[in-house]
Amino acid sequence: MADPTKAQAWAIRDTRSLIEAWVAVWNTYDLDALPSLFVDDERLSYFSSEKPGLIHGYPAVLAHHRGFGFLEGGKVSQNKLWLEEVASHDLGGATLTTAIWFFQRPDGSGQWGPVTLVSVPGADHPRFLHLQFANYPKELRPASKG
Repeated sequence: MADPTKAQAWAIRDTRSLIEAWVAVWNTYDLDALPSLFVDDERLSYFSSEKPGLIHGYPAVLAHHRGFGFLEGGKVSQNKLWLEEVASHDLGGATLTTAIWFFQRPDGSGQWGPVTLVSVPGADHPRFLHLQFANYPKELRPASKG
């Protein structure tokens, strides 16, 4: 499969485009695009809604995404991830973004919850330094635009 996120990855110029690229990568499961999204060192931290504990460092974050089925070059998937209520705040050297994430499977089942994203300037564009996801109970899921 041709890399559908390649243009998106190099077009990252600010926090908003970083987040748009991250959503595109999730919707294509493209493992090759992850280096353009995350800092590649031990500062990287990630709390998953699917796995207890801290995922620390780029190699562990990469392995975590492989566990979700991410592949080199990506794949066609009927799953859909999107964000709503996105708010970003410049902290002077970092950007804090909060949102509600939604994940829907083809059968209509899915998950949703809050996400916190922290990005920092990189040599060429911002990259994620920290991500934290949580799940809301299914019975609280609102009607969504997604």
